Amino acid sequence: MTLKERVRSILLQLPSNVELLAVGKGRTPEEILEAVNAGVAAVGENYIKDARDARSVVGTRVEWHYIGRLRSHDVRASNLSLFDMIESVDTLELAARIDEKCTPTGRVMPILVEVNSGREPQKAGVWPEQTEALVRQIAALKCVRVAGLMTMGPLMVAREAYRPCFAETRRLFLDIGRMAIPGVSMEKLSMGTSDSYEVAIEEGANVVRLGTVLFGPR
Repeated sequence: MTLKERVRSILLQLPSNVELLAVGKGRTPEEILEAVNAGVAAVGENYIKDARDARSVVGTRVEWHYIGRLRSHDVRASNLSLFDMIESVDTLELAARIDEKCTPTGRVMPILVEVNSGREPQKAGVWPEQTEALVRQIAALKCVRVAGLMTMGPLMVAREAYRPCFAETRRLFLDIGRMAIPGVSMEKLSMGTSDSYEVAIEEGANVVRLGTVLFGPR
């Protein structure tokens, strides 16, 4: 199956309310452009350089999301300008740094709070029981807007094993949404990758981050 055929097949499979985020990690700008030409409307990148290279070929035809571990020294106005959303904010310090760099232009950066739903100490993300407090803290910033939650979930052998982590993150998403916190809009629940997206959708994801099932093995 060609890349074009894989993209169109996935788009036909996804429910109408679920957004496909094509993961560009390890892919060439030309591959990403081919996926965009096949119907991809949003691309997620793990690295600043890769995003810059891909944007030089694809341009602004799609939304660009940052989905990797964002280091404090990488939070610069020039880097932030590459993205329409940051999906991996897990500390107030990082959110404040983004706010600081956006303030001079008045741009408001939509972000997702990354939840460590597997409670894995070695991984990024705020633990579920601390998520509401972090969302409330970030909501006080002027140039950052919390638009939802994101979770990776622990790496599992069986797809079904992801379900408890996704279910807990969805409960958080719904609970925080009902709180009507000023400056917070629970719009996007980004869960699921190539190994787990079907379970994630069943548990309420409306954004899935897909790489291998679209582009093939790296």
